[in-house]
Amino acid sequence: MITSGFTYLSFLIFLAGLIVWVEKKYQNSKFFKYVPAAVLLYLAAMLLSTFGLWQKTDEVNMYYSMFKNNLLPAMIFLMLLRCDMRKIIKLGPKMLVGFFAASISVGVGFIVTYAIFKRFYEPDTWQAFAALCGSWMGGTGNMVAIQGALNIPDAKLGYALLMDSVNYAVWVMILLGLIPFADKFNKWTKADTKAIDEVGAELASAQENARTNVEFSDLIILTGTSLFISAISIFLGGKMPETDFLSATTWTVIIATVAGIIGAMTPLAKLSGTSQLSNLMLYTIIGLIASRANFAELAQAPLYILSGFVILGIHALILSLIAKLFKLDLFTCGVASLANIGGTASAPILAGAYNEALIPIGILMALMGYVIGTGGGLIVGRIMSIM
Repeated sequence: MITSGFTYLSFLIFLAGLIVWVEKKYQNSKFFKYVPAAVLLYLAAMLLSTFGLWQKTDEVNMYYSMFKNNLLPAMIFLMLLRCDMRKIIKLGPKMLVGFFAASISVGVGFIVTYAIFKRFYEPDTWQAFAALCGSWMGGTGNMVAIQGALNIPDAKLGYALLMDSVNYAVWVMILLGLIPFADKFNKWTKADTKAIDEVGAELASAQENARTNVEFSDLIILTGTSLFISAISIFLGGKMPETDFLSATTWTVIIATVAGIIGAMTPLAKLSGTSQLSNLMLYTIIGLIASRANFAELAQAPLYILSGFVILGIHALILSLIAKLFKLDLFTCGVASLANIGGTASAPILAGAYNEALIPIGILMALMGYVIGTGGGLIVGRIMSIM
């Protein structure tokens, strides 16, 4: 049984590395296509926590709080360095309409579903839904950011991660299965796909010229800058006025988010390694959060999985109506949906299933989700909290 804080932290990072290694080794396996390593890490750490592999000693608690709270703003900053708003604008009005239509419909899905099943949920379920909404508008990093901003108990994220795994896997299969019906859908919406091909070719050309090798100077500059931004964000967050919804931690997340968006338009964004470093921090934080959860607390799992499908059904209905109104094609709707719900892990795959030249569009849309995911989830959470 682990009682040392350093052993506790190092084991969780080792576990994360082991799972990532297995995913890379068996990357062509159908299992990892639908169950991302991040979700598997959460489930594995949660299982070990259930069996009591570590104790919540003072030292363990100190390591948990210190690393989780300090790495979170740094991770957010690094994650957003890839989100250059100038490139996102180049996607054009129709693709931006498709993306934001997907985001808004996801938010509406959460609000309506919460209103329908509210009396069946556990107390304060809106918090877990807010975190999951952040993930389904952006990515797992946004979920972690909202969890920190709202001080959501780690155990409550269990249902959110369960829905993020089961419902997401089914949704990916549905969107891939709809590809053969693209022509019929486009005919129904009267969509024109010429602009998409042009944007895809332009983004692919720009991506080919970007430097991909990671150098030592990149890593140390990015690490030092992100940790310093984290320290500044925490300091400033503690000085901001607090309300029932805006705590010091919420302000810290907001400040780090703004810093990341600004940083994406500076030379920092050209350094390689932001993805690797932000993922390292993300997986460490996920392991820490999961280490406080327990499978015994997931007694209502079927209700939450059903809720996930209701959310996705509302999302699909609203997005289809908007597609008809604005003459959007199935590619734009599908990739926009998966850019929100699946993020960078799956949106490029769906885009590539249509045409390899369109993969950069999937990547850019998914990155855009990182920008709005945290704010969107917090807004939806605020609405649900007063219902």
